[in-house]
Amino acid sequence: MTDEMRQIALRIWELRDGLDKTQEQVAAETGVLLKDYQSYEEGRVDIPISFLLKLEQNYGVDPTTILTGEAPRLSVCAVTRNDMGVLVTRAHHYVYKNLAYNFNHRKIEPLLVTVSPGVNEELETNSHAGHEFDYVLSGSLRLIVGDNDIVLNAGDSAYYDSIHPHAMQAAGDEPCQFLAMVIP
Repeated sequence: MTDEMRQIALRIWELRDGLDKTQEQVAAETGVLLKDYQSYEEGRVDIPISFLLKLEQNYGVDPTTILTGEAPRLSVCAVTRNDMGVLVTRAHHYVYKNLAYNFNHRKIEPLLVTVSPGVNEELETNSHAGHEFDYVLSGSLRLIVGDNDIVLNAGDSAYYDSIHPHAMQAAGDEPCQFLAMVIP
């Protein structure tokens, strides 16, 4: 376990402890299996962004606070310069960079996502409450949403109800980079 994972796991435990809730209660309230929640709290596995969004919805804690230990402070305007943003390495298939990590009370999670070729060959899906908008910046993206199997190229976009199981993979030999707007 990396030090970063240990710190994130500790913050999740501290949140639960501060709310005076059991692991079973938090697992049920966030809609995850107890064994998965225990793995997150113990720092044994990468934590999906969808779980962090569920913590925000249920307990009002910003995902940035869980990931970095610091609460976002900006409330009028937040600028994220090129090659900046908070790296969110919470899913082994994709590399996320939060582009509004320092803005308090966000209504969306704007993420720059990179998918490397050959990653997620099994098309492991995830689902979470809310909607998602994906806009391809470079490369090609294979997007599976429910029974839909779509290839998006640079300039293409898709908007979908993210409660439906969805998965992504780079289509072709080049990495795909896209802007994902997750709307809880």
